[in-house]
Amino acid sequence: MDLTLFYESFWWTWVILPVLIFLSRIMDQSIGTLRVIFVSKGLKNVAPFLGFFEVIIWLLAVAQVMKHLNNPMSYIAYGAGFAMGNYIGILIEEKLSLGTVLVRVVPKKDTSELIEHLRDLKFGVTVVNAEGAMGTKVKIVFTIIKRKNVPRVIEAINHYNPNAFYTIEEIKAVKEGYFGIPIQPKGMGIREGIFKRK
Repeated sequence: MDLTLFYESFWWTWVILPVLIFLSRIMDQSIGTLRVIFVSKGLKNVAPFLGFFEVIIWLLAVAQVMKHLNNPMSYIAYGAGFAMGNYIGILIEEKLSLGTVLVRVVPKKDTSELIEHLRDLKFGVTVVNAEGAMGTKVKIVFTIIKRKNVPRVIEAINHYNPNAFYTIEEIKAVKEGYFGIPIQPKGMGIREGIFKRK
């Protein structure tokens, strides 16, 4: 088969080429989104590695667009791939659950059981006396945890102190402290049962 005729065919120009551009943009933009997120989390050693592949894939996609400037489908595929790549990159980062967060809880009632429960799970907990909006005395609870453990902490808050006000903030860097992976009940994996100091 003559490749020249194939590259000039309807299927290559209006179907295969746009699909390849679309997939390339998804790949490079997903990598790019992850790279930016990793930099924001202080993972600077990973970012250059991702950046290399991001640029190579981007160059391949742009080269095809520039060769087919009279093909509007290549523009549509390029833009759609960019948008989808951002979305997929964010989804991947959420699944990886990288980084460390600060959970701050301003309770509606006594926090003794919540504090005890979090400490039983081996989370580091700091309690500060404070005064609420109406002048009531409250105890603000702070804990710094791995992001993947957020659902477990939120579950504990909702169980022991429902309707409590809490905030979750990303932390770029930490030094020292006690915020390891909590020990799991029997039957859970060994990896999840190990915690460490940082």
